[in-house]
Amino acid sequence: MYPVTPNTKISRSAKRGAYDEATINEILDEGLLCHIAYVQDGQPMMIPTGYCRIGNKIYIHGSVGSHFMRNLADGRKVCLTVSFLDGLVLARSAFSHSVNYRSVVIFSPATVVTDEQERWAALEAFTNHVIPGRWAEVREPSAKEMKATMVISFVIEEASAKVRTGGPNDDEEDYQVPVWAGVLPLKLQAQTPITDPKMLFEMPVPSYVLNYDKAAKPKQD
Repeated sequence: MYPVTPNTKISRSAKRGAYDEATINEILDEGLLCHIAYVQDGQPMMIPTGYCRIGNKIYIHGSVGSHFMRNLADGRKVCLTVSFLDGLVLARSAFSHSVNYRSVVIFSPATVVTDEQERWAALEAFTNHVIPGRWAEVREPSAKEMKATMVISFVIEEASAKVRTGGPNDDEEDYQVPVWAGVLPLKLQAQTPITDPKMLFEMPVPSYVLNYDKAAKPKQD
């Protein structure tokens, strides 16, 4: 259980909040994209980027020449978020419409990873977080590519989740309004793979591509 801090305390619809590692890690492990917010020279910034989790750390990577990565390299504290839109909640009144969602908010200082073993493990975990089984088949990064790559970690110590599920909550008198109400579920779904036209070999599409299911990715503990 993560401590409730002034940053993570959920005041609005507090019953939807969660601070336990299991709930937070489940959302993080299903996600593919996070948003990282920080302040640069008094200007608020927010950048979307891929990530992975290993234990109690979130990892991102990018070019050593990236303005974004170089800004974070000074160790500043960021707000990192991951979210899912799971459904449109259609009520009988316009005011009572809502959405079903899952989200995590993390506050953590950025740390440049310099240990080569940890850097390597982070890049392997990142690749397999995107699509499990891929790292074992592809060419691994060269020394030149590793030198051109910056890896940054964020320790998960100050975090909270917020989740809404279920149907609409109309005012009692609005149940008499003759309009359809309910939930329109939404999900991110993989489509048919498209083979690179530059393929030099006749090869079948890997099973981990054909059977891809982001919700079933293994946890990185």
